[in-house]
Amino acid sequence: MYINDTHIGFYLVAAILGLVVGQFIDWMNKRLPEYKKVFTREIINEYKFNFKPNYILMLLTAVIYICLVYRYGIQDNLIENLNLIKYTILTPMLISAFVIDYRLQIIPNRLNLTMFEIGIVIAFLYGTSNVAITIDMLLGMIVGGGIFLAITAIGALIYGKEAMGLGDVKLMGALGLYFGLTSIIIIAMISFLIGAIVGIILIVGKIKKSDEYIPFGPFIVIASFISIFIPVDILMIVLMKIFTLGMYQG
Repeated sequence: MYINDTHIGFYLVAAILGLVVGQFIDWMNKRLPEYKKVFTREIINEYKFNFKPNYILMLLTAVIYICLVYRYGIQDNLIENLNLIKYTILTPMLISAFVIDYRLQIIPNRLNLTMFEIGIVIAFLYGTSNVAITIDMLLGMIVGGGIFLAITAIGALIYGKEAMGLGDVKLMGALGLYFGLTSIIIIAMISFLIGAIVGIILIVGKIKKSDEYIPFGPFIVIASFISIFIPVDILMIVLMKIFTLGMYQG
């Protein structure tokens, strides 16, 4: 049986892998904020004597992995499967960044650095077939981090404090290696749009004060997942219509 030209067995494998990875994300979320190693023998004792499954993370990751297989399919060689591979690897790190930043208002350096290290490897793997893709990803890294660094610097000059954390800057720089120049700009636009909407709702609903800090990492993560599953051309049209108040006719 095939779904979207992909054998159902691959979806089953993706679901099982997602369940396992989802539980591992729960372990990451405990260790990373405490600056502890994630890959350690302590995980054996933790889950042997104190196993508490995190069903939300497990099911969420399983669903995302199934959707990734549906979106990108299983191709004939490594290079053609790189989109599926890189987003499969990126997913747990994105979810971890969301949870940790939401809870503690930080994105651990170790998490951002791991994204960056893996992103560099993937970028150069693309370069074995098309150097232009690698260049685009490196530009994505520079522009993604640069946009948020500029906003942080401007905020510091005008308001005397950072407009957003350096963790967000590092996150966007690392994500640029996965998404490339055009997509990272789109992610930035979507994250600002979502952030503005949520911020207004929180302030109007008196859940947050206007001068109270709202972690921006979760908005970046949501925007990244949107970019993973929705084609760039569609996102570009939607954003143009939103920012031109429906006047864009492209």
